[in-house]
Amino acid sequence: MGHIRIEGVGKAYKRYPHKWGRLAEWLGGGDHHQLTWVLRDIAFDVAPGEAIGVIGFNGAGKSTLLKMIAGTTRPTTGRVDVGGRISALLELGIGFHPDFTGRENAFMAGQLRGLGREEVEAEMSRIESFAGIGDYIDQPLRVYSSGMAVRLAFSVATAVRPDILIVDEALAVGDVLFQQQCYERIRAFCDAGTTLLFVSHSMPAVYTLCDRALLIHGGRVAVDGKPKEAIDLYNALAVRARDPNASVLRIAGDTLSDAPSSVTGSPATAPADARELPPGEAPPHRVDVRAPVDADRASATTTVGTYAKPGAAITSVRVLHDNRAVTTLVSESAASIVVHARFDAPFDDPHVGFQIRDARGEPIFMTNTHGMRAPIGSVAAGDEVEVRFDMRVAIAPGEYSITAGIANEALLEGQFREALFRAQGVATFTVLRNLDAIEWSGVCNLAPACSVRRSPVRAPAFVK
Repeated sequence: MGHIRIEGVGKAYKRYPHKWGRLAEWLGGGDHHQLTWVLRDIAFDVAPGEAIGVIGFNGAGKSTLLKMIAGTTRPTTGRVDVGGRISALLELGIGFHPDFTGRENAFMAGQLRGLGREEVEAEMSRIESFAGIGDYIDQPLRVYSSGMAVRLAFSVATAVRPDILIVDEALAVGDVLFQQQCYERIRAFCDAGTTLLFVSHSMPAVYTLCDRALLIHGGRVAVDGKPKEAIDLYNALAVRARDPNASVLRIAGDTLSDAPSSVTGSPATAPADARELPPGEAPPHRVDVRAPVDADRASATTTVGTYAKPGAAITSVRVLHDNRAVTTLVSESAASIVVHARFDAPFDDPHVGFQIRDARGEPIFMTNTHGMRAPIGSVAAGDEVEVRFDMRVAIAPGEYSITAGIANEALLEGQFREALFRAQGVATFTVLRNLDAIEWSGVCNLAPACSVRRSPVRAPAFVK
């Protein structure tokens, strides 16, 4: 069984400001380089059979971390302890030669991964079947399409179940059927006890494959927890990265950025630096939400990834059925999601939206007043707005949460110029099975109509 233990790992590369610096060091002329740190103080354990997603922006150090675990590069500081056979899909097709046939490349690639020739020979029929490239297996690789080469490379890399499987964006290529095949094989490996490290910018894939996630940000581990927490903080940091006025955007759970890390108090009155709280202010990582009936404030713990700017806030979110607040609904029944927003500054084009997420945190539906073509219009300081979304909740039985937000100035394709407020998991509800509905499975009931047409049975022809 494969295990991974990372203790205080850092990775730095030497940068020489002058072109002769490296030569001067070789000749004993002292240090002429500067260290550029890619990763600092990385520490985590992966138990045998765990599936870990690794996410982060480009340049965060994800691939460098995987290379150190795979053994293709060494850490500058710290210790990497890995137990078990590793199969690392860092670059599919590495080691393939264009003049050799697919079969010959499969033998070479398998041996580069530590398999004996007999082992590759024993698995060759499965490699051919999974790759699905037919007679091209005996043709030179130079006549392959890029998709065919990827199919063969993945098939060889996963021909034998490893103790540890490392995947670095290798599944971002290929057609949808091939990707489904790959995911099914990875799931089968995980079910059989393989430890998975999966780097991807596809958040649905992380939700699907992983039960834990690491967010690498600025060369450090920003979140080590449930995929929902890591992805929510990643998305909030992405909002900040696109925001021209990012210094005032406060994010719950962000402990690594220079910007304030907590969402504290009313967005209109919270201090610019949440690390210097005035007496009586809420502690870090909490958000004040006004009760819908009165103006009293009640502090509630904020989930990671909630963010706020001065000037706007969600004050309450309720789920209604027959105009009564509920926490349980029957699938396909009528319901309303009512969002209350308060504005403490003027905005020209504010919009309010919501998102329904399943128990894992994966969004299953989202919309907003812009998408519904129901603009709020300009607001002034002190205005309060109630937005009601009426719907039929035709979703599968289960536990769900609601995330609500406010943005300003709608652009094309559902985008906004400025994000103002986002409250993660501000309300929850349970959906029960509808015993009067058709039997179905999946995420939502599409309410199909079904008709059956039968042709009349013909008597068999008489044969003399």
